[in-house]
Amino acid sequence: MKVIVLSVALSPDGNTLASAGMNSPICLWAHKRLIRTLKGHTEGVESVSFSPEGDMLASGGSDGTVLLWKLK
Repeated sequence: MKVIVLSVALSPDGNTLASAGMNSPICLWAHKRLIRTLKGHTEGVESVSFSPEGDMLASGGSDGTVLLWKLK
């Protein structure tokens, strides 16, 4: 399956990358490795953004929802 990425965000400390798209969960990456997936939207994810402290991630989905994820 081909993944269509719509949004990426880099954590404030530069150690974690979040990616999101139409046909996959939100993926958190560190050092080129997948470290965690976040599932909750019922449709594709159009945007992701880290909080200034890097301890939360906000995501906006095609399903009309905004979810907040506690990362630490």
